[in-house]
Amino acid sequence: MTSQWRITEKRAVLQEASLYLCTPIRADLMDFVASCIAGGVDVVQLRDKDATDREIFEAAKRVGALCHEARVPFFINDRFDVALACDADGVHVGQDDLPPDAIVPEIRQRLLLGYSTHSHKELDESDQYDLDYVSVGPIVPTPTKPGRPGTGLDYLRYAVATARRPFFVTGGVSNETIEGLLKTGAHRFVVVRALTEAVHPQQVALELRSAIDHYRSKRPS
Repeated sequence: MTSQWRITEKRAVLQEASLYLCTPIRADLMDFVASCIAGGVDVVQLRDKDATDREIFEAAKRVGALCHEARVPFFINDRFDVALACDADGVHVGQDDLPPDAIVPEIRQRLLLGYSTHSHKELDESDQYDLDYVSVGPIVPTPTKPGRPGTGLDYLRYAVATARRPFFVTGGVSNETIEGLLKTGAHRFVVVRALTEAVHPQQVALELRSAIDHYRSKRPS
């Protein structure tokens, strides 16, 4: 399925997004993603370091069609070639991937771009790049980023005070932690295990989204 969105429309939707699912390939992938979207997830990323290129491509085509129908931006982790081939909306890259300024304009005009940051320095340096959002974290150590220490809340508070573009908090986001994270002033979050390990992911997403929306409704306009 070819997305009919203009990139300006995708960018506007992303600006307002608050609950970002990052998921590997799984047996019930389509039902799982649909449940999360029904619960309030408004960005989806496919990230599976153990899958083959063919497996990622085939899964991405199916999930991308679902996301496009729901008008939910769909990202691929790392792989610009896969993102272009499956008509994804964007790519998320990390500090060890292709640097954002190496991306040719023709590709950048087709794809949204997200970028991982893990420190004050990396966040500051990200200002030099043409990005649609950055991620900030992981706030606590997480199995999805083995060997990477948690950045702690001080880094999150720094991002709240200084970030010049939308940022999503990563690492340990759950119904148990969301209130404390919201109190820092952050209001966009990447969720992995709280949804991928949930028995009822739609309900978990609903609870997370409710907490975020409640906080955002009380912020000064």
